[in-house]
Amino acid sequence: MKTSKIIIAIVAVTLLSFTIISCKTDKKEIKKGVHSEMNHDNSNEHHTKLSEKKEHTIASNTQKHLTTSPIIESYIQVKNGLVSDSKEATAKGAIALVASFLKFDMSKLTNKTHKEYMEIMESAKEHAEHIVKSDIKHQREHFEALSTDINDLVQLLGTEKTLYQDFCPMVNNNKGAYWLSEFKDIQNPYFGANMLKCGSIKKQIN
Repeated sequence: MKTSKIIIAIVAVTLLSFTIISCKTDKKEIKKGVHSEMNHDNSNEHHTKLSEKKEHTIASNTQKHLTTSPIIESYIQVKNGLVSDSKEATAKGAIALVASFLKFDMSKLTNKTHKEYMEIMESAKEHAEHIVKSDIKHQREHFEALSTDINDLVQLLGTEKTLYQDFCPMVNNNKGAYWLSEFKDIQNPYFGANMLKCGSIKKQIN
């Protein structure tokens, strides 16, 4: 009888130990699965945001708005950094761009214009911040979306500057992408020295 009790006790302890080990293993597997899912989601989130296009249309403003000049000049600095294949110069321009947005005086904007400006600013700042910390390949990816934002800003508020809207047909698997330039000569920021003259002027602003 005593021996039976000992055997039962040993079996119970063994089963308990096995249950504890199994729970720990399951928890590890669950954590591993969750971690993998999180990593997968995060890796896709960045590219999903870049591929999203704005749906709203902004009416063109032909006024020569002086206060947009620092923002546009900083954007051009980003563009020229990419033209010269310099990650550092591009990042420097992006830092200046964020600063220009922060200094912009919104007090004279109407309610509707203010709302649209805020949407443009938030998007442009996000892409500029990514450009600051990215390699040049990702800088160029964010520059495409940033160019859309700056073009929208010019449409919304106008500019005193003469700008050229250029187009490269080779970006995004031949879907093409735009950028703004301060001169007529084509200097492609998406490919730099590899395809410097690839592109054409689509329109002149001012």
